[in-house]
Amino acid sequence: MKVVFMGTPDFAVPTLDALIKGGHDVLAVVTQPDKPKGRGKAVLMTPVKEKAVACGILVYQPARVRDESFLQVLRDLAPDVIVTAAFGQILSKTLLEIPKYGCVNVHASLLPMYRGAAPINWVIINGEKETGITTMQMDTGIDTGDILEQRVVAIAPDETAGSLSEKLSIAGGELILSTLKKLEEGTLAPVAQEGETCYVKMLHKAQGDIDWTKDAASIERLVRGLNPWPSAYTQYEDKTVKIWAADVVACDAEDAAHRQAGCVWKVTKDRIYVQTGKGSLAIREIQLQGKKRMDTASFLRGFSMEPGVCFQKGC
Repeated sequence: MKVVFMGTPDFAVPTLDALIKGGHDVLAVVTQPDKPKGRGKAVLMTPVKEKAVACGILVYQPARVRDESFLQVLRDLAPDVIVTAAFGQILSKTLLEIPKYGCVNVHASLLPMYRGAAPINWVIINGEKETGITTMQMDTGIDTGDILEQRVVAIAPDETAGSLSEKLSIAGGELILSTLKKLEEGTLAPVAQEGETCYVKMLHKAQGDIDWTKDAASIERLVRGLNPWPSAYTQYEDKTVKIWAADVVACDAEDAAHRQAGCVWKVTKDRIYVQTGKGSLAIREIQLQGKKRMDTASFLRGFSMEPGVCFQKGC
């Protein structure tokens, strides 16, 4: 099929790669404009653009795909289908109607649950046991179109948003080939989205500010769900401390009743134990502001932390 692909981050690259290797004619790639990143503010290509350039594919980076000037570009390309994966812009009805087979989105959840911008993070934060990939016939709503195909992916007990994103991106690349084959053959049976649903908004850094009065299990899930971005963090004296990995630890209820949430009650050679609103967390990977991310054993060899000190939620 003649395909125009729209995507931006690392998550979208395996889908583009699958389209190329699967024998489809990728006419062009559409991705978000390049942005300055890092301390040096160097302007970097999006991961999807990097892949497209390496493969010699035409790249467009319109600020607004809704603009008539870009709509005409798509009409001239005359794709059979537009495939999107984590693109980052809403497509207009006019754009959706340009391709013969419409627009197909690769979404990182089992729709109708977890519509929106951050499904990978929130399934971990909410303690789900499984998630998956949905290919969807796009309409003018946000992730509301008919379901074409789905693939279930289990969430491991130690899953982070980073590791789950990698699993789902690979599954998305595999599923899109199946979906396009059946779409062209006319053998798909689209299913309207019905029943229970939820919408998850884009993440912000402030969501990583740990509230130590919450239970240890929910804080541990927050740590994994925000790893690698925006990360879970807390305050120690005048510095920000990022928590990258921790384990839930059962503790004696009578002893815990005398401890303040957020306070360190035990330090071993490789763990820092922190009281929460219910249970404790044993921190095993940590990063002090201005320092590198490291395991707790390495951290404690260069920084002294004694029982009785307290972490605090930011203001």
